[in-house]
Amino acid sequence: MGSGHSHASTGHSEPTADAIAARRKANRILAAVLVPLTLLTLAGMAMLWPSGSKEGISLASPYSAAPGVTFDTGKIQSVVEESCMQGSAASGPASDTTGQPAPQGSECMFASTQPDQGGSPVKVVINPEVAKSHGVKPGDQIRYLNLSNAQGAAASQGSPAYIFVDFVRTLPIVVLALLYALVVIVVARWRGLRALLGLVGAYFVLAGFMLPGLVEGKSPILLALVGSTVIMIGVLYFAHGFSARTSTALLGTMFGLGITAMLAAWATDAANLAGVGSHDATTLINTSANISISGVILCGLIISGLGVLNDVTITQSSAVWELYELAPGTGARKLFTSAMRIGRDHIASTVYTIAFAYAGAALPILIIVMLYNRPLGDTLTSAELSEEVIRTLVGSIGLVLAIPVTTLIAVLVVKATGIRPVAQAAARSGETLERRAPEINPDDVEDTGALAAAAEARRSRRATLEGAEAGTREDPDPAAVPETRRGRRADRG
Repeated sequence: MGSGHSHASTGHSEPTADAIAARRKANRILAAVLVPLTLLTLAGMAMLWPSGSKEGISLASPYSAAPGVTFDTGKIQSVVEESCMQGSAASGPASDTTGQPAPQGSECMFASTQPDQGGSPVKVVINPEVAKSHGVKPGDQIRYLNLSNAQGAAASQGSPAYIFVDFVRTLPIVVLALLYALVVIVVARWRGLRALLGLVGAYFVLAGFMLPGLVEGKSPILLALVGSTVIMIGVLYFAHGFSARTSTALLGTMFGLGITAMLAAWATDAANLAGVGSHDATTLINTSANISISGVILCGLIISGLGVLNDVTITQSSAVWELYELAPGTGARKLFTSAMRIGRDHIASTVYTIAFAYAGAALPILIIVMLYNRPLGDTLTSAELSEEVIRTLVGSIGLVLAIPVTTLIAVLVVKATGIRPVAQAAARSGETLERRAPEINPDDVEDTGALAAAAEARRSRRATLEGAEAGTREDPDPAAVPETRRGRRADRG
């Protein structure tokens, strides 16, 4: 497709002048619709742009420290389990994660850690949750709270001087990110690189426009629609190029976003999604009076389906163009039916994709709910799972409806461009050659070799005409064409 999607057939030849003119006409048709929508979206973004003020927000960061307290990093050298009292002899009796002294006789896990800033190893107490679930081992990089220089009487209250906070995951995440970028660029080449850069741009829209807008209490549905549309305009054109296929996919994506937004707005209110089952939502409720948890959930329902929606619309648009350019004589109804056969396969796979993606993200919640031994209906409609269930259903409905709409738009555009069927042109060309070919009377030709050559030429022209009318059939072997009467006469001669 020029500079568009990559679902192109490798057997395509260079586009003809008619095809190029038709694509330009398609771009003009789509631009007449998309340019006003884009300008309207940008105007909405300017009106909704957040001020950046955090007035009235009260949120105590868990990573803020009191005077004299620091967050340090280090490498574990050894791990021991010993009495909580003995293990913290250097810094007073050890305490649990609530700050209360641990019961006498209980066992605690301690990690002898070499600080990254230098100095002697320190004994870091490991949280019981980490010790039971994952544990720590020599060689792990950890981040810990250093209370040794804290002001006050922390040590006299029985608190340990060094408390485990988290693992340092910088290296594995950087390695995975580089590997991902390398694989995408090697396989998809420049288009893959553009997609990665588009992802960076989408992050800035999300972090600089949508999240601050939610904090300031702006309309969540408008923030989601405007922000998602801006993201899709950027990533689609940047990754797939400016073409009629991409523009068609963008129109289908906008339709899918609109359907998803309406369903999400209704479902959020009808199902009373208030985020009461989430610790993070409870934290946000107490942070600012401007933040609406229902609005945050609504915005999340719309954003969550962007990736899959983009995938199905660009694929359907490209499928219509490929089918039409392979058989330009195909009628609109048959073209739509053929493309929808591809779309139905895509629907089946993407429904599973969304469902399993959300199930994997909510796996700890699923296990907890399973252990409650509640009925299935109560489980799926509980506060813990209802948001994930509604997100799956809303996103699936939006993308399923976007497929036939995108297909219909693509069919209307390609038929409106008026690409001249190549097979018909070839057939007309063959008919002209047939009409121009002179009739040869064998009685007028003394040279039987010339007569045989003329018969062979006529058979070749007929084979060309038949191949053009068939559309995709290759030119037949002249030896397989039945002999004409004149050919037999030439052979006898």
